[in-house]
Amino acid sequence: MSGLIRYESRSYGIGSIALWMAIASLSSSGRASYEVGFEESIEPFIGTYCIGCHGPDKQKGDRRFDTLEYPIANDDLLIDFQDMLDLLNLGEMPPEEEKQPSDGERLAVIDWLTNALDYAYETRTEEAGETVLRRLTRREYLNTVQEIFQIDTSMFDPTETFPSERTVEHLDNVGDALVTSGYLLNRYLDAADEIVEKALGPTERPEPRTWRFGPPFLQQSELDKRHMTAHGQSYLNVYENPNSELNFGAYGALLEFEEGVPVEGYYTIRALAEARNRFHEYDAKTVPMRPEEPLVMRIVPRNRRFGRLHLPQPYEPNLATFTLADDGPQWYETRSWLHKGFSPRFNYMNGAMKIRPIFTKTAQITHEKIDHTLPREDREMEKFAFSIKHAKIPHIRIYEVEIEGPFYDDWPTPSFQSVIGGSEFSPSETRRIIERFASRAFRRPARTDEVERIMDVVSSQIDRGKSELDALKAGLKAILISPAFIYLEEPTRSDADDRLDDYAVASRLSYFLWSGPPDDALLELAHKGRLHNANTRRAQVERMLDDERSTRFVSGFLDSWLTLRAIGEAPPDRNRFSHYYEHDLERAMRRETELFTRDLLDRNEKISRFLDADYSFVNEELAALYDIEGVRGDAFQKVSLNDPRRGGLLGQASILKITANGFDTSPVVRGVWLLENLLGTPPSPPPPDVEPLDPDIRGAQTIREQLQLHRENASC
Repeated sequence: MSGLIRYESRSYGIGSIALWMAIASLSSSGRASYEVGFEESIEPFIGTYCIGCHGPDKQKGDRRFDTLEYPIANDDLLIDFQDMLDLLNLGEMPPEEEKQPSDGERLAVIDWLTNALDYAYETRTEEAGETVLRRLTRREYLNTVQEIFQIDTSMFDPTETFPSERTVEHLDNVGDALVTSGYLLNRYLDAADEIVEKALGPTERPEPRTWRFGPPFLQQSELDKRHMTAHGQSYLNVYENPNSELNFGAYGALLEFEEGVPVEGYYTIRALAEARNRFHEYDAKTVPMRPEEPLVMRIVPRNRRFGRLHLPQPYEPNLATFTLADDGPQWYETRSWLHKGFSPRFNYMNGAMKIRPIFTKTAQITHEKIDHTLPREDREMEKFAFSIKHAKIPHIRIYEVEIEGPFYDDWPTPSFQSVIGGSEFSPSETRRIIERFASRAFRRPARTDEVERIMDVVSSQIDRGKSELDALKAGLKAILISPAFIYLEEPTRSDADDRLDDYAVASRLSYFLWSGPPDDALLELAHKGRLHNANTRRAQVERMLDDERSTRFVSGFLDSWLTLRAIGEAPPDRNRFSHYYEHDLERAMRRETELFTRDLLDRNEKISRFLDADYSFVNEELAALYDIEGVRGDAFQKVSLNDPRRGGLLGQASILKITANGFDTSPVVRGVWLLENLLGTPPSPPPPDVEPLDPDIRGAQTIREQLQLHRENASC
């Protein structure tokens, strides 16, 4: 009776009320009730209001509705019913010059069509549904490679050239949408080659080396000449926050070490650095950096393969962060893993968002104060160079850098040992290595015929004169391009029992909760045939949720359910919302929602707490955005919320961000998101050949008033 409740404040004729009552009875009575409603209510409506334009004599817009019948037995009928619903929703049927139904009749038919179409789509999907063999998604592929090879992927992603996944209702792991194209097959070949060569790496342990860098320091072209004029390029200057728009001195890179380290491993990175001019003489409008905040230096990697060294790059894991002292240069040291071709560069994490206007303003102020005391060449110096030399602008200054390595905690590397199964490769062990690795990659015991085919690849390489190790690599690459690795197989226990076998159950569990392969514990239970026991599965789910790999589940779940992967789309205006970039709020917003969801999961809270929780997780900058006092630092902490509007998902900045358009709050965008993602009732899309409505909203001063005018328009 929802239709009656919704419109009970209006006055309708007996016919309208009867139509509403007939339609209201359809929601719970299935196909038979829909058929009765069609014959008693919809066919008379079509005969009265539609046949003149969409009947046997005239088919306006190539649409004919007198032949409609229920049930909806095929896609052609489905399209016709959808067209009728869309035309009624838009108020374009019947035309203005024709006889018009009452609002009650029109809304009742719309309600019937909406419910009938939902039922048709649902049953059509169910009847056509079948299990589709699906391949690994990009993220699952990367996680699988990381685990079976024990490879660090913070600066290495063999999937970077893979095409983006198609999503279905925001999900990226729907089998029939995961197309395997010829292009992707070529990328699998390239990735297999890259992965195996990296995992088995050099066979001899590299000797450590030391690189030292000092003046003259070269930087980006916009700074080089100015630094030469100001201080003879005696040090690296880092001025801007790395999230700044123009990156004018945001990265202090070692241009003389452009090739990066020659081999991956641990490297000791030392920098003689100091904080300059934390306490300055300028007002906050001229120099917006806050004196109460110590200068923070971060070290991140860079690789010339990804573009110019003074600009952001795709791989920037935090190698180290230091709070710099104010009492002169000091050595700062970290030991970090660097991949081949990478070298360190330096950020000023709380630096200016726009240093150029600061240079201009401080140059003018400094000229006025000390102009008469300066030599002529300084007075005539270009303003940026003048400001660098004479003004007291906060910045980081780096005098020397040393890099030493590579070092290893174990040799051979964990990657080599995970593949070979020991510290040395013996050609006589090739078959054992292949069988063991194939079983790990296939997530089940490799069959004899599979091992034989791979060994044929190895033998053919030896026949061509390749070394035993290179031949083994060819076999490993063959495993990585096998369908048994790329696809999630679903074998059954037997011909008589169509239930998944235990190894398939293990993969289902692991790729659901870890987005990666099953571990040894799951595979051992699968080997013993114990994963079809409900208690065993429950115990494994609890164990897997306690594992740190389950953070992948939380992240993937939020990306799909709440479309959190879209948080970076429609970025806000930099001039109006500079704090969003200055304090890296996008990362903090996402992190809050992940920690909040994780907490609900760990404590097995009621699902309603997603909407009415009176607490959340914030760091200092997010707390400042929410006007929460007492939170300091970048670490997130649990806080109580006194404002009920802030509690739960709908008050979190991440959700408000993805439901806005980057410039203004959009109630329509936010409402559609709410319908789709929380209520599961997405609005029907308009037909592609119908122009959008343009109602008269003159006189509306606010978005609320505009929406009110929309609601008063029957077509809307």
